[in-house]
Amino acid sequence: MPRAHIELDRRAVIGPVRRRTFGSFVEHLGRCVYTGLYEPDHPTANPDGFRMDVVELVRELGSTTVRYPGGNFVSGFRWEDSVGPRASRPVRRDLSWHSLESNQVGLDEFAKWLKLTDSELMLAVNVATRGILPALDLLEYANHPSGTALSDLRIANGTPEPHDVRMWCLGNEMDGPWQTGFMTAEDYGKLAARTAAAMKAADKDLELVVCGSSGSGMPTFGDWERTVLEHSYDHVDYVSCHAYYQVHDGDLGSFLASATDMDYFIDTVLATADHVGHKKRSSKKINISFDEWNVWYLKEHQESEEVNEEWRHAPRQLEDQYTVADAVVVGNLLMTLLKRSDRVTSASLAQLVNVIAPIMTEPGGPAWRQTTFYPFSITSRLASGEVIRPVIDAPAYLTARHGEASVIDAVATADEDRAAVFLVNRDLSEPARVTIDVRSLALSRIVEAVTLADSDPYARNTLAQQLRVTPAANTSAALADGVLSIELPPVSWTAISLGRG
Repeated sequence: MPRAHIELDRRAVIGPVRRRTFGSFVEHLGRCVYTGLYEPDHPTANPDGFRMDVVELVRELGSTTVRYPGGNFVSGFRWEDSVGPRASRPVRRDLSWHSLESNQVGLDEFAKWLKLTDSELMLAVNVATRGILPALDLLEYANHPSGTALSDLRIANGTPEPHDVRMWCLGNEMDGPWQTGFMTAEDYGKLAARTAAAMKAADKDLELVVCGSSGSGMPTFGDWERTVLEHSYDHVDYVSCHAYYQVHDGDLGSFLASATDMDYFIDTVLATADHVGHKKRSSKKINISFDEWNVWYLKEHQESEEVNEEWRHAPRQLEDQYTVADAVVVGNLLMTLLKRSDRVTSASLAQLVNVIAPIMTEPGGPAWRQTTFYPFSITSRLASGEVIRPVIDAPAYLTARHGEASVIDAVATADEDRAAVFLVNRDLSEPARVTIDVRSLALSRIVEAVTLADSDPYARNTLAQQLRVTPAANTSAALADGVLSIELPPVSWTAISLGRG
């Protein structure tokens, strides 16, 4: 049995637990919105047509911020189509996902849904095919109290109070040739700077996110960030990161170490951003909005019958069914985001419902939790206070894709009255015995210890078996003389909550 030891020092603070780390993402893609969030004929639908069974699951998930309405979708989106009387809203083609958009859910409706879930809106503007003036119009419609043409239009449309959106994304994945209206770094950087400057002239306290690379594997990665930020650094607050992972060719060992690639991605982007800041002799720091991250079986989607020539409303697309291994990786990626909370101050799990999502629904039927739901919801509930950097002494193993990786990974959070430790065991076949020195936390009681694991790492929850995989109490956890000991099953994610006696 592999053994590991972890030292926790209450003084080794990385940064505060950022509630925006537990953000999510809703795009007008597949069934995320229609028959996901919104299904007026569903037995649980409220008067606005929103599925309340989904609302309850989102509240349980603990999602705090929701990026909307895209994603690739935003690059062909006319925001004006989605406000005003529903009967007069046009049906449009969405080129990014080759489907039809009814515009029956728009900004004002989505803001109502956000209030049901106590979530904050992060709004994306279409700079790809529209530009500065439509972004300013959307800002006026969304945020200005009253007395202007567009704020009064919002009031006439039934929303008297402004939405007061603080975070704004300046487009989406503008480096990607799949993106409608994609640009070079030079062209996008100049446009982003002009758009950001104009938006901040309207409201200097906005938090603006400029597009970084669509992934660390992009051929322009690093150079894209440098060029874009050289133009926009003085006007924006965040640079975005996007990363998706999956099992390649059955290589589960590499997949379980995906968090090491995310860490490299963050390191590179921060180094590039800080380099630009130093060149500009600026005291300002650009932080990261990791506003798309998840496990996504993209290759399988591209090879499936989902991709065809039909123009359909809300087709089934990207409805990945997640395994135990997928959930362990999602939990580990979230741990990595916490470890970088000094500079990664916002993140969005992509996406929320049906589309590569922790929550699934059936039209007219039930909603249920995917395996990936659990590590996210438990971490969101238990993480508080400050993130503590662990010192981990554990065996390593060699992966084909990511080099050497630790068998055990961990992170901890703590405030005055409670603490939480999150762990993964990446070993494919052996349980691991882990001891954790928690004396500096001055907490003497295990409040909760749960593990997500299964004898089959590919087990999953489905419509027919909605509770096939659930977290279970880890009865091996023990705390004595300031040392916490626990046994971690192979391919597992674990959370331990500590409190006062």
